[in-house]
Amino acid sequence: MIRPDEIKTQVREHYARRAAGGGCCADPAIAEACCGDAPTAEPLEGVFGPSLGCGTPLEYAQVRPGETVVDLGSGAGRETILAAKQAGTSGRAIGVDMTREMIQKARENAARNGAGNVEFLLGDIERMPLPDGTADVVISNCVINLLPDKAIAFREAYRVLKPGGRLVVADMVSNGPLPQVIREMAGAWAGCVAGAEDISTYLQFIRDAGFVEVETLASTSVPRGVVFSATISARRPAA
Repeated sequence: MIRPDEIKTQVREHYARRAAGGGCCADPAIAEACCGDAPTAEPLEGVFGPSLGCGTPLEYAQVRPGETVVDLGSGAGRETILAAKQAGTSGRAIGVDMTREMIQKARENAARNGAGNVEFLLGDIERMPLPDGTADVVISNCVINLLPDKAIAFREAYRVLKPGGRLVVADMVSNGPLPQVIREMAGAWAGCVAGAEDISTYLQFIRDAGFVEVETLASTSVPRGVVFSATISARRPAA
């Protein structure tokens, strides 16, 4: 059985290569489902390289001026910088990513775009280097499926949200459980396939973390055993 630390190493190395401009999926068998090249809500001049997402969570997050946004697995910073733009000079956006090469690229992209209200932190989203109640909004785009322990990531998202704060994630999920042989493929984890959780289990992870008003905003109808993208919103109770 593949160990959690092996999964994280494979994922980190994969996205370090992406930061350097490498291909998304080395295995053509999983390339079609691999995270990559999802359209963003608006163009971002000066940011190079493809989006590595599978949805557009910012379209649903409705970031307001003055809010603080935390982006889980911020990659090269595209959506974090867009969120900072929406939050305005009275707000800010914070990206958290475990890949040093992505953090460096994100900081370069922020500087190139003159984004002074954005910050990128190196760290695991299962143990974020942020205090409780930091964010009004937490977003994530095709990242939580990469984690061996998704439940802890949602508990961390809950912790860093202010009471009444909202969560919007786009992620790869599955219609029913995937075969064990796929879940044992390290490359399929990095390709956003092997870590895809059954949609009902995924939603329960969010509820178990304490969130309410858990809602699937966008998804695709697929046969059983197939991986697909879903966008989900939830809210931390106000009290």
